Amino acid sequence: MRLTHYLTGAELTGTETAALLRRARELKAAPLHSRALAGASVALIFERPSTRTRVSFEVGVSELGGHPVILRGEEMQLSRGESLRDTALVLSRHVAAIGIRTGPDETVEELAAHASVPVINLLTRDHHPCQALADLLTLDEEFGHLDGLKLAYVGDGNNVARSLAIVGARVGVTVAVAAPPGHQLDPVAGAILTDDPYEAVAGANAVYTDVWVSMNDAPETAAARREALAPYRLDGRLLAAAAPGAIALHCLPAHPGEEITEEVLYGERQRIWNQAENRRHAQKALLERLISGPPA
Repeated sequence: MRLTHYLTGAELTGTETAALLRRARELKAAPLHSRALAGASVALIFERPSTRTRVSFEVGVSELGGHPVILRGEEMQLSRGESLRDTALVLSRHVAAIGIRTGPDETVEELAAHASVPVINLLTRDHHPCQALADLLTLDEEFGHLDGLKLAYVGDGNNVARSLAIVGARVGVTVAVAAPPGHQLDPVAGAILTDDPYEAVAGANAVYTDVWVSMNDAPETAAARREALAPYRLDGRLLAAAAPGAIALHCLPAHPGEEITEEVLYGERQRIWNQAENRRHAQKALLERLISGPPA
């Protein structure tokens, strides 16, 4: 079987992505049904802090019968100058797959170039494809289909917005991204880009946001970002401007009062906690697909 990595979400076709999401729903209904990783280990490298990604992958690998090997960046020889090539060659002799949460996309790309096992992007500066899978699974659960849905993303045009646009287009979801000048997403095929949040949410089945300030932003940068992004807060008024029955989504961690109001974060129309749980189920389906191959 051709070695497949999952670095941006573009590696799988729309048909393959839809099949993966169907499998994720099956695994959610019967979490211990599959033992696809029995006797196998998966290396999970964390060079950035993590809650949802680490817990969902660690538990997911265990539920599939495998052993998660957690590797913190500062504990690895990478921190002392060992090359990514050598790291990939060594890990490939021990594990069935490698996941990495890091900064530069070039790090994941180089690891994948030298690994002889699948490499999964757990988050980089430009992409967060595993999050997008969980988001689409949440939409599918809520509406019973994906093709023809519209998702509006409001705020910073970041890695999450990019992955939603890439993966969403593969399964027929229109993604509209509203961001202020200087924070806009670069063009992605099929995505609607605007600086007007109300234009983005018009007719949307889901309204999505993310944090305004990342963990690496300097204090002076953070203040400027908050000022620029304030009109893009996901509040009750913005959600009401979306389609009837629209839901609110957030990839977390959230900062109530900044990018989302407490009313929306904990309100009846949010599906944020389902979304957080769905990381595990979507990622289990992904691990099955990458390690065992597509269903016969």
